Amino acid sequence: MTAKTGFLGDLVDQLRAGDTYGQLERFSDEDLLRPFIVTREQRREIAVNCDIDAAVEGRVRSFYQAVAAATEKATGAFTTTVLDLSHEGFGRVIICAGRLVVLSDALRDVQRFGFGSMDELSARGESLVTGATKQIERWNEVARDDS
Repeated sequence: MTAKTGFLGDLVDQLRAGDTYGQLERFSDEDLLRPFIVTREQRREIAVNCDIDAAVEGRVRSFYQAVAAATEKATGAFTTTVLDLSHEGFGRVIICAGRLVVLSDALRDVQRFGFGSMDELSARGESLVTGATKQIERWNEVARDDS
């Protein structure tokens, strides 16, 4: 699975868009996505009784912003992402289109955020985009109401 297609391409686009100083230009798409892969062994080694690392919070934010961007691309409805995280790794992410909440995910143990493989990362992203897209299609009038 290449990073240039589907959700992985949207995620790479988000990561590169946030690179205001061009520091990530030297990295391949696969290198940019590698931190999103966390094996079971790695996950066990990460303590959950500590503050969230800024890099992990950035990955969480990029992942959900990529979901929002892919949903916007699929539907044409303007989306907004709201991420609320405590320093302990608990929180919620909400993606809205107009007045419609198209995604609401509870987050816990964010210190261990990651996926077992690129395929799992892609599948989870695509699944969230599909769900959000269906909500917009069902409630189109609400999703396009910006009043």
